[in-house]
Amino acid sequence: MTQVETNPQAGDAVRGVPEGAGPRLSGDRSSGGARNGHDGVRGKGLGGNSVGLVGSAVIGVSTVAPVYCLTSTLGSTAGEVGLQMPAIFLAGFLPMLLVAFAYRELNKVMPDCGTSFTWTVKAFGPRLGWMCGWGLVVATIIVLSNLAGVATSYFWLLAGELTGSAAITALDDSKPVHILTCLTLIALATLVSYRGMTATKGVQYALVGLQLVVLALFVGMAFSKAGGRLPEFAGGVDFSWSWFNPLSVGSFAAFTAGLSLSIFMYWGWDACLTANEETTGSEKTPGRAALIAMVVLVGSYLATAVAVQMAVGSGDTGLGLGNPETSDNVFAALAGPVMGPFLGILLFVAVVASATASLQTTFIPVARTVLAMSAYEALPASYARVNPRFKSPGRATVHAGVATGLFYTVMTLVSENVLIDTIYALGLMICFYYALTSFACAWYFRRDLTASVRDAFFKGVFPVLGGVLLAAVFCKTLYDMWDPAYGSGSSVFGVGSVFVIGVGLLLVGLVIMLVMQRRSPAFFRGEVLTKDTPALVVRD
Repeated sequence: MTQVETNPQAGDAVRGVPEGAGPRLSGDRSSGGARNGHDGVRGKGLGGNSVGLVGSAVIGVSTVAPVYCLTSTLGSTAGEVGLQMPAIFLAGFLPMLLVAFAYRELNKVMPDCGTSFTWTVKAFGPRLGWMCGWGLVVATIIVLSNLAGVATSYFWLLAGELTGSAAITALDDSKPVHILTCLTLIALATLVSYRGMTATKGVQYALVGLQLVVLALFVGMAFSKAGGRLPEFAGGVDFSWSWFNPLSVGSFAAFTAGLSLSIFMYWGWDACLTANEETTGSEKTPGRAALIAMVVLVGSYLATAVAVQMAVGSGDTGLGLGNPETSDNVFAALAGPVMGPFLGILLFVAVVASATASLQTTFIPVARTVLAMSAYEALPASYARVNPRFKSPGRATVHAGVATGLFYTVMTLVSENVLIDTIYALGLMICFYYALTSFACAWYFRRDLTASVRDAFFKGVFPVLGGVLLAAVFCKTLYDMWDPAYGSGSSVFGVGSVFVIGVGLLLVGLVIMLVMQRRSPAFFRGEVLTKDTPALVVRD
């Protein structure tokens, strides 16, 4: 039998409230699950114990899409920092690791699928928490659109390679064909996510396993090509430990530009924490899975960076990573020379698998954040509905798929420059909600920081440091976005369109929040999810 007891020593923390715990208070919704009388935490009806440690870590890796990230950013990063790319990957890993500690500590005491939204509300109140949740939702919709577009392009590229037909490859240049293919992929990903975590986990084991095995094969073969024995690999460079020194980057501007790209490459690992209510051992397993995912990612990125630099270098001609003709799609240029015509096709398959896998798992954080916001009356009640068969946030998942399809279609038809600029604005959203969550951790546990050295560092020092680093990147990116040269080069009344889009999306969230404040005053008065409450410890 499950017992729930208060722990007055745990500060503001809330821990492991099971569905149905506590009395149902007036104003509860049947669709939103149970509400606890002490702190407002509600069970949401999701399927518990659906994912274990390995499955959770796989979801974290899948959402990041390492093969897709590498092919789309290796060239851009090399163009900014040259051979210091490994140092930049390590520099981007540091704030992500510090943020991961914050997520782990918060998840231990409150494994709620609302993650950043719920935790920031508990720490700083409903309005800042609502905007934090909005930042996550908007960032996810943007990246879902981008993933769908990349998966579509690689699908037709792969089809052309398999058939040897340039005409089939060229189908991707047809907007109607491209959009129709993209919408089909979005619909399939939505369907798998709608069927719950069990279906999601099964698909992800295959897709993530495929891309990591092919990436390992590519890295091994790239190392074998190092030394310039063939003319196309004459630009290769001998290994040097100086590649890992961030102080060797040419300028601070180049460093911050490379760091922004690096942070984007790690974004998405927190998906395994938004599935915490569906994970076995929800208090500890998601945090451990997030750290495992981060280690896998940084290891993959460093190995690939070193291998390709040794094989082709970072020059701007030939196969060099800095070549502007191939920098947007490095693996497309290197697949044949490094792996040969037959095995090279596997790399195209891996990119399709990577983008498709991430497209499917990226629905997890947005759907569950919307579910939590609705369950706590911060969004309309209809989004709190959980499918009774699959135990998934069905309505939120479907609406996220529809929003992604509409966004991509409209942006593609109106202007591809606008679509590109929304992707550049993504970094602003990522830094926004990650930094808020980090600061929320330190403030949430402020009464525990003197309890032990471990608490001082993992609940205070590390999260604050991670938040400061991301806040600095946020401010620097915001400053750079003002320049029309940032992104596609377009502007609105002399202001860079990336700045207009990034800030505009945050302002749209502010307007929606004000509307919801009139519709759901109880949440914004702090009556639904309160700030200062004793912990509830679940003992079986």
